[in-house]
Amino acid sequence: MNGTGDRTPRLRAEHLTLAYDQRTVATDLSVAIPDRSFTVIVGPNASGKSTLLKALARIIKPRTGTVHLDGRLISAYRSREVARRLGLLPQTSIAPNGISVRDLVVRGRYPHQRMLRQWSVEDEDAVLDAMRLTGVLDLAERPVDDLSGGQRQRVWLAMVLAQQTPLLLLDEPTTFLDIAHQVEVLDLCADLHEHKGHTIVAVLHDLNQACRYATHLVVMRPGGEIAAEGDPAEIMTAGLVADVFGLPSRVIEDPETGTPMVVPVARGRRTPTPAAATADSQAG
Repeated sequence: MNGTGDRTPRLRAEHLTLAYDQRTVATDLSVAIPDRSFTVIVGPNASGKSTLLKALARIIKPRTGTVHLDGRLISAYRSREVARRLGLLPQTSIAPNGISVRDLVVRGRYPHQRMLRQWSVEDEDAVLDAMRLTGVLDLAERPVDDLSGGQRQRVWLAMVLAQQTPLLLLDEPTTFLDIAHQVEVLDLCADLHEHKGHTIVAVLHDLNQACRYATHLVVMRPGGEIAAEGDPAEIMTAGLVADVFGLPSRVIEDPETGTPMVVPVARGRRTPTPAAATADSQAG
């Protein structure tokens, strides 16, 4: 619920222009995140996936357009208020030198600290639960610097979970993880969505993982345009994959989940798609 008694999504963006210095990433971009959805954003490089996520989290300010959170402009909130409503796992994070796993996860509780409310049993439970869920409890006293890339990624995810926000924005949460831990993290996200009612927005590269886990899929093309969005079963087609990614493929049913599965056409049978042909001509 968004607290206003209507069906307006808690998080939405309208007519965004997103840019870095003189480079425009997206123009007139609008998107609404369905409440209690597991929304996954996919697209080729330079399509603006991560930039959109940063705008939704108020990490970057749009040149034009607005982002709304719980019925208000996100720019109208204080930073601590945003952090109590929305948690962000960025694509890359740098931990302070020498900080332990537990102390980093504890930082997820800072938005809940106030002058008259210091550390509590609730805070301690949130930190322990987050570390258990992400499988890093046995690493609690280890310095983050000493961990592998995959372990560090799970620690950062634990910090975001410790915030206990109803909205979670995850920018490539499976980065640095081997396939088993990728599935574990995405299964965890699915459980948070299905059993605890979290609204999750994740940027992923793997189309088959996106189709398997997403309840709502947003497909972006270079230039920040949304090519398609909706239920993966309804929008994921070979034509869409060819148009957006320049990849000839077949879309079949995943034998485990029944969700769409993208199978690239064998190398010897491929013919250039319009998107691939255009890219080749530009490269030449």
